[in-house]
Amino acid sequence: MHLFAQRALLEGQWARNVRIEISNGKIAAIAPGVRALPGDDTHAVLIAGMPNLHSHAFQRAMAGLAEVRGPSADSFWIWRKVMYQVALAMTADQMEAVAAQLYMEMLEAGFTRVGEFHYLHHDRDGAPYGDIGEHAARIAAASVSAGINLTLLPVFYAHSGFGGAAPIEGQRRFINSLDGFAALMDSSSRIVDQLQGGRLGLALHSLRAVAPDEVQALLATFGQGPVHIHVAEQLKEVDDCIAWSGVRPVEWLLANSPVDDRWCLIHATHMTDDETACLAARGAIAGLCPITEANLGDGVFPASSFLEAGGRFGIGSDSNISISVAHELRQLEYSQRLVRRARNVIADAGQSTGRKLFDRALSGGAAALGAKGGLNVGADADLVSLNVDAVFAKNDDQVLDHWIFADGVTVDCVWAGGAKRVAGGRHVERAHIQARFRATMRDLIDSWI
Repeated sequence: MHLFAQRALLEGQWARNVRIEISNGKIAAIAPGVRALPGDDTHAVLIAGMPNLHSHAFQRAMAGLAEVRGPSADSFWIWRKVMYQVALAMTADQMEAVAAQLYMEMLEAGFTRVGEFHYLHHDRDGAPYGDIGEHAARIAAASVSAGINLTLLPVFYAHSGFGGAAPIEGQRRFINSLDGFAALMDSSSRIVDQLQGGRLGLALHSLRAVAPDEVQALLATFGQGPVHIHVAEQLKEVDDCIAWSGVRPVEWLLANSPVDDRWCLIHATHMTDDETACLAARGAIAGLCPITEANLGDGVFPASSFLEAGGRFGIGSDSNISISVAHELRQLEYSQRLVRRARNVIADAGQSTGRKLFDRALSGGAAALGAKGGLNVGADADLVSLNVDAVFAKNDDQVLDHWIFADGVTVDCVWAGGAKRVAGGRHVERAHIQARFRATMRDLIDSWI
């Protein structure tokens, strides 16, 4: 199969009249400065598909259902109670249907690989299924239905708070022992091996949910690939960590774990200047979810300082309240503008902000998910064509600026693993996937409420 683009953002530079050969789900050849041949699938602009490095698929079911203020000040911790209600109500069939809808929406937005931070493991009463990987298999099935590439990140979750506190009832579907988690990882490995482009990593839920001895045991056994962890998302978490250990969570992690370029620290919102510089120096990736972080009132990640120190980042949709590559990147830049009271904060002097955001998120996200991103030979054939009919740009980078900041560009077609999943802005299986999702949500809301 061959794609032809009048303009394509190859690794590091724009090129004109580019012909791309796709074979066995990979980019086999790239030829700029040529003519299209008969049968080529021709487009105005091609860019690489964006990795989504952090998702909790089941939470898509509660999008828009937690926006009612209670009798007192609302917070992340109140939102979490609603999330537990949804998690405890959902069957395996329902989770698969919700995940398929979500992954379809990700593809329509221009995400072509998802890192599923998967911690909804057990049956509704908290008992393991006969196959402890039942829900992991459902996540994989949903990824196949939608056609998105999957990096599965099974989550170890054992405690409700720092110091090994016993889990609470609302967490019963998340909890594993080390032995149970080893069985889950074994099952997950077999599942991922059957997926084209599948990857497997390790997720530690957080320092409050994983005790220090468990961190070390898990890293020794499963820490060879990507390692993801929630950290320093909320100020209460920082305060609780100090009360437990005498130090802040990122400080503790850097001092007690081999954090390096295999690691992805999700959120890392509340860091000191020293923590920010040290995290950047280690080569770890900051997993930023700007829309969710704004929705939950988490705070603002110190992105400009982190990037100035050489830090790397990727983006994720986390709670899946809204699915948009462009809007995640926009929210990231706008948060910095509000804090700094300045414009074009993340870009270097004379550089397009959209281009800087896109390049950095693409590179960091692919690394965090164990994939090779970008439009280059040997990479997964994950591509996005953009509809630029309403755009009047002085240079190529302004196509990205229009997409991210001006809503003048839309996603047209999307290929994941070489297969065309989206055409004309709509997923090729949208009707079937959405019908199942709607039926699922009617049943789920009836049982939940």
